[in-house]
Amino acid sequence: MIRTLVAGLGTMGRSHALAYHRSPAFDLVGLVNRSTPRLDPELDGYVIEPDFHAALARLKPDLVNISTYSDSHADYAVAAMEAGAHVFVEKPLATTVKDARRVVDAARANGTKVVVGYILRHHPSWMRLIAEARALGGPYVFRLNLNQQSKGPTWEVHKTLMQTTSPLVDCGVHYVDVMCQITDAKPVEVRGMGLRLSDEIAPDMYNYGHFQVLFDDGSVGWYEAGWGPMMSDTAFFVKDVVSPNGAVSIKMPENARSDDHSTHTATQTIRVHRVGQPDQDLSMADEPGHQELCEREQAFVARAITENLDLTRHMEDAVQSLAICLAADESVRSGKPVKL
Repeated sequence: MIRTLVAGLGTMGRSHALAYHRSPAFDLVGLVNRSTPRLDPELDGYVIEPDFHAALARLKPDLVNISTYSDSHADYAVAAMEAGAHVFVEKPLATTVKDARRVVDAARANGTKVVVGYILRHHPSWMRLIAEARALGGPYVFRLNLNQQSKGPTWEVHKTLMQTTSPLVDCGVHYVDVMCQITDAKPVEVRGMGLRLSDEIAPDMYNYGHFQVLFDDGSVGWYEAGWGPMMSDTAFFVKDVVSPNGAVSIKMPENARSDDHSTHTATQTIRVHRVGQPDQDLSMADEPGHQELCEREQAFVARAITENLDLTRHMEDAVQSLAICLAADESVRSGKPVKL
């Protein structure tokens, strides 16, 4: 069994902790969080410690799950690996490309595994979307967004996230990763713009933004993200890939709500449109829910450790998607395109 320490007990950290608790591959030896949140009843027997470094030194885990806020990801990951532990780190890998590289370098130097929390890579529906899009052939137009009409506790979480990370970076890395899995082309330029729509966030932060990324095969990608009670629930979830030969799209039910966390990974129906042929709707009604996805993700972590999987491409992809989103953030702030 893989002795596991979970740091950070927000939405994702709680789900990961539950996945470790339920899996015979893991021995959940500790939880770290600065406050004492409400946990699933299955986790009631675990003590929550406030100090990450003290827990790391005392428990000596084989694996550290880092689900804290983004600005601590790199430091916690490097500390864990220098202590001999493998690392699962939620996205984004870091808040700068330099720090992301520092994590990758630490993995190589210490012979440890790093898995980044790109949950869509373990989602059968998104895997099917990527396969269908690749079968159409490029160049591609990527139209992707995820706006959230967040309010109450969710808006409070978003405001805390925006103390260090914009919506374009926090959520964008998921969908840029999807773009890069579909086209093997090299990203060459990013153009971004954004707007601060609330006095409740810092003057130098924005809670709405979108960007375009250009690839060297001619493909172009658009991503949009907005957080807050002012956001529209209309067309908040666009997942559309277009090529000269047709398109692949995710269709959501009309009653889907942007502030529902389970909606963010749901697909319901994939529509495949081929030029000159009737559209094909692929039902995804039996797709896994959010908790099952976290369990699939951690099953991959166990395989990576026990089977010594080569994660070089996985780590490089995580750095690349982060670099693109950080370039978008730079473009928003400078008003100029950024060459990659």
